[in-house]
Amino acid sequence: MSGILGPTLSLRRGQELLRAGLEMAALEHFAQAHRDNPLDARIRSYYGWAVATVEHRLERGLGLCREALRADGSCAEIYLNLARVLMSHGRKAEGIRYLKRGLMVDPRDAGLIQEWRRLGVRRPPVLRFLPRRHLVNRCLGKVRGRLVRDSVGRRELALDVGYGAGAG
Repeated sequence: MSGILGPTLSLRRGQELLRAGLEMAALEHFAQAHRDNPLDARIRSYYGWAVATVEHRLERGLGLCREALRADGSCAEIYLNLARVLMSHGRKAEGIRYLKRGLMVDPRDAGLIQEWRRLGVRRPPVLRFLPRRHLVNRCLGKVRGRLVRDSVGRRELALDVGYGAGAG
């Protein structure tokens, strides 16, 4: 083992640095972990993310992420990293596809769910047999949006005043 921390600890430290917004430092830890254990799919995925995002070597990073996915298609983090790389380089539709696949693998993965919510993926049209841009769908969609906002607002108001669930 050539790294001081070892591959698992280097990966963990890189993830901590990434959450702290220190991407360049995270890249160094991911690179060290990859040098120490190049066969680990999770490590390869994070290293691929860092190569594509920090070093701006998209093809190399995508290649690493896709290799990781082929090696272990059961790890939600690998799907998330690949999706993030794709979306950060303007390939949103493809990134969303990998987010969906990741959610099929692990519907409870917090990272995938957070990324899905951050994207603000649209709800389907009210009348699915009509195009999204059809006047009827647009009007019904606005009404649906108001109803949802109003019902949430009423629930919050009821809880503030002391009515609703749990009040006696």
